[in-house]
This record gives sequence, C-alpha cells and structure tokens, in this order.
Amino acid sequence: MSGSKSSAQDGRTEALGLTVHNLPAPDLNARRTKSGRLKMLLVLLICAAPVVASYFTYFVVRPSGRTNYGTLIEPTRSLPDLALKTLDGGAVSAASLKGQWLLVVVGPASCDKACEDHLFMQRQLREMLGRERDRIDKVWFVLDGGQPTPALRAAVAAEPAMHVLRADSAAIAAWLAPAPGHALEDHLYVVDPMGEWMMRMPAPADPALVKKDLDRLMRASANWDRAGR
Repeated sequence: MSGSKSSAQDGRTEALGLTVHNLPAPDLNARRTKSGRLKMLLVLLICAAPVVASYFTYFVVRPSGRTNYGTLIEPTRSLPDLALKTLDGGAVSAASLKGQWLLVVVGPASCDKACEDHLFMQRQLREMLGRERDRIDKVWFVLDGGQPTPALRAAVAAEPAMHVLRADSAAIAAWLAPAPGHALEDHLYVVDPMGEWMMRMPAPADPALVKKDLDRLMRASANWDRAGR
C-alpha cells in the first residue's frame, strides 16, 4: 500500500512538473515592441498636433467673408525626392529644403521679363514680412541646362541669397501644377516647412494680396514653426 501511494505521488509530481515545464514562456520581446510602437505613435501625434491645429484653423475655421487670394491645394502635395543640382553641378538633397516656408519660382535659365518679375516679387515679399522674413526661403527651380546671365546670377546671389537649383521639368510638373490655361512658370508657389505644396498664387499676382496670404500663414503657423532649419 505504501509503495502504491508512493508511486501515485511520484506520478502526480511528475505530471505536475511536466505541466509547469510545458507552459509557454511570455513573449516579452513582442510586448516591448508593441509598447515601443505605441510610444512612438504617441510622440508623433503630440508633435503633429500644433501643425494640424494651425492648418485646421487656417483651412476650416475661417471668419465668414474672408477669402484666400491664392488657391489652396487640397490635399497638399509632398516634396518628392527630386534630383537637384546647383548651377555649377553640385548635388543637393531635396530634403534639405524642408524646415522653412518656401516661395517657389519655376522657369528656364534664360528667364524672360515675367520670370524676372517673379524673382523680384519673391525678394520684395520676403522683405515685406518684416521680422517673419527669416522663416521664408526663396527657391528658383531652373528647368533646363542653360546659364542665367551674369547680372541675374549676381542679383539672385545677393543677400539673402536664393536657392537656385536645376531640376527635371517632368519631376517638377508631377509635383507642382499650374491653373487651367496657364503654364507652370506663370505662378508663384508656396511650400510649407514640412515640404508640402499647399498654395498657388494667381497669374499675374498682386503682391499686396499675396502678402496678406503670407501674413495669415505666418500667424497660423507661429506656434510650431520657427526661423531656421
């Protein structure tokens, strides 16, 4: 009887041991990965909240009777990975343009009277913004292999210097778009610090009305955008 009881106890002990050893171990790595992803998502949401709020205020919660002079691009279009080069052939990363508001002009290196007027308007608009001017950069996308005249190169190089970059015309046309009945080079384009094309100015543009739109954008983005990259 004693041996029988001992055998039964040993059997139960063995069964219990097998049961314990066969339990699946908790997947700590999976839990940590999931927790890390949730934390990253939370951080991204917190960072994006001011941007979303300011855009919501500008695009949606607008006082009645107020209209934009420029055409809002909805949805906005993200800056593509353009193969950019300086006039002297140096490669430039498209991502390096992010971090500032951009006033963009597009056209050939020959730059006719209308093109020169756009470049002049860029400079004047930036200066007219006063203390907010350091939040805006000027960009001229040159769509061919030509060279601007020496006088024009000197003008665009004057402080504050303009970003003069060669770009493929097809790639630019896939990102920016003119109004119906117009050419790509007819407009002044506005790109936000995240690299989103979000506004196109009429052709021809009234500088005073363009400035009003830029003033609104500077106010709407003041809580999340700072001068400098």
